[in-house]
Amino acid sequence: MNAYIIEGGRPLYGTARVHGAKNSVLPILAATVLCQGTSVIHNCPDLSDVRASLAILEHLGCKVARAGDTITVDASVVTGNDVPDRLMREMRSSVIFLGAILARTGAAELSMPGGCELGPRPIDLHLSAIRALGAEIREEGGALHCSIPGGRLQGCEYALALPSVGATENAMLCACGAEGTTVITNAAREPEIVDLQTFLRAAGADVRGAGSSVVTVRGVGGLHGGEHTVLPDRIVAATLLSAAASAGGEVELLDTDYRQLSTVTAVLAEAGCRVRSGPDRVTLRRDQPLKGVRPIRTAPYPGFPTDAQPPVMAALAKGTGTTVFVENMFESRYRHVDELCRMGADIRVEGRVAVVCGVERLHGAGLRAADLRGGAALVVAALGAEGRSELTGLDHIDRGYQELEATLRSLGADITRTGGPLQNL
Repeated sequence: MNAYIIEGGRPLYGTARVHGAKNSVLPILAATVLCQGTSVIHNCPDLSDVRASLAILEHLGCKVARAGDTITVDASVVTGNDVPDRLMREMRSSVIFLGAILARTGAAELSMPGGCELGPRPIDLHLSAIRALGAEIREEGGALHCSIPGGRLQGCEYALALPSVGATENAMLCACGAEGTTVITNAAREPEIVDLQTFLRAAGADVRGAGSSVVTVRGVGGLHGGEHTVLPDRIVAATLLSAAASAGGEVELLDTDYRQLSTVTAVLAEAGCRVRSGPDRVTLRRDQPLKGVRPIRTAPYPGFPTDAQPPVMAALAKGTGTTVFVENMFESRYRHVDELCRMGADIRVEGRVAVVCGVERLHGAGLRAADLRGGAALVVAALGAEGRSELTGLDHIDRGYQELEATLRSLGADITRTGGPLQNL
């Protein structure tokens, strides 16, 4: 069984680079299906979700090659329009392939997606947006059967009920294959959506407005492929900063856009960390106990990111004072709390609210990750705890962090992985 063995209590010092963003590379890989040519994507992390995406592309008939952190996808010939249930279950975000496959082939068949179990997380927003473009979608036997009765998707004006990142991306990809102009309002504004737009434009698409609440897509027919470098992963950066806040020491992160981390660094600074930022780097120093901060409410970008809530909570579990977290984005986002309490944390949860009362010390324990960011939170807590922790459930962590143990070890952490590295699908 794969596990992390972590001896806590060692401060972190040094410099680390932040790898490419999982939440950027996945929709970009899906977007390559639209391209009647070859796309070259740089700064792609080696994650289980990325491997699942490459397996989906190969199943569709694309030619895929990887050299280091560069992935090349030749989608000149797409021979399939379905995604096997086994691959759909590998990751929740696999539904992002729906819009691209439908726009490219005129039909798509996918089972319901898998990934982290964060409670009810329906894909109705995705399906509603794609239906607005003229698609017919039947849900039958746990699968989605999609077609275009009119023969061609049609541009439209569509207002998302919520600023969902995935639904915004799916609508953008689907609209690239539509006739006419599509205007998506109440769109999500995350940096990863801007990154998707940058790739699509490099591939020949006419997309404008990403980063604002209105995205406009003018259908141009087939795309020709493009070359793109994926932006750094702001959630990985937030996790590493939380680790430094938990363990103490001083860590500098390179290849990091501090503007995308401002809500996280503001919280850590209020908690007593010293934070410095430059054009492509962030440095955090923690040499005194952390203290409680004002209530932290997760929100769509540019608000406090829901994915950063678990690791920041883990850091603030040890210290003085009280911090209230309000989780506004997902249900069941506090699954890490019981494990933190096993380490001696004092946390009470009522619905979407978690009250964290800082304690003087945490102690090592046997732990299990139940989801991606919750697993990262347990690593953060174990680094700052006294004694040894053993963390299982690394398949969740492998979805979003490339060799997290190696990065932390380079900063001085005492962390080893048993059971071998990430396995191929």
